Amino acid sequence: MLTDSRWSGFKYAMCNESMAELNWAEQCRIVGNAGYKGIEIAAFTLVKEGVQEISPEKRNQIVSVMKNAGIECAGLHWLLAPPPKGLHFTTPDTAVRRKTIAYFDKLIDFCGDLGGPCMIFGSPKQRSTVGISIEEAKKYFAEGLARLADHAQERGVKILIEPLGRSVTDVVNTLAEALELAKQVDHPAIQIMFDFHNTVDETQPFDVLLEKHCKYIHHIHVQEMDGKHLGTGTAVNDYVKAFQTLKGLKYDKWISLEIFDFSPGGKKIAEESMRALREIEHKLL
Repeated sequence: MLTDSRWSGFKYAMCNESMAELNWAEQCRIVGNAGYKGIEIAAFTLVKEGVQEISPEKRNQIVSVMKNAGIECAGLHWLLAPPPKGLHFTTPDTAVRRKTIAYFDKLIDFCGDLGGPCMIFGSPKQRSTVGISIEEAKKYFAEGLARLADHAQERGVKILIEPLGRSVTDVVNTLAEALELAKQVDHPAIQIMFDFHNTVDETQPFDVLLEKHCKYIHHIHVQEMDGKHLGTGTAVNDYVKAFQTLKGLKYDKWISLEIFDFSPGGKKIAEESMRALREIEHKLL
């Protein structure tokens, strides 16, 4: 957050997985032409086996294509979704955890090489309990994050714990739980993020949650509450108070469009969602 009176407005990005069938240049053109300033990357959409196959030259090319489209990397998400297969962050299997952390280190370098400021740790299937208690899973979660924190900080990257609904994971379902985990690790590179769609287990409204946790929130995902792109539901009215709160807080980090119904196509998703974001802005004081 900014601490003085300067604020240049909201910074919008769009996640790329809705356009995964298109080449990278076309993805970036769609995002840039629709008015977004950043693209958030699901690494699995760019690889066959893992990010280690993306050479330094290719990484430079990815950055160059973003710059040519007038956008930058807003970060990574879907961190542990395959490929590669077989990753799990909170399993009691030590060898699998070690393998997962080793791949996470590669993702940190990939994010740093692209200039991304953060990595969104959602990945529900790779952090749910596997024959152990939720508390044991949280213990492994914290231990893994602690091992990665220094490397992330060295690369200028924050790892952000994403609360997810109980329907998709049983480990960290609210902002309070995410913050508790981050505080347990107690490292500046480990923080949290906010996702409108993933507030189903919260008991307070969006604006209250944002105000309460703003110090630790370093990224926001936005979409309609049913996971579709903005403009297809009631977000243009329902999210106004939350955006008013963010404006009052001078929130200066990314607000990134992440949706789960790709059927309209990337171009339509990008353009209609941006119109909805502008409509929300026009309602603000």
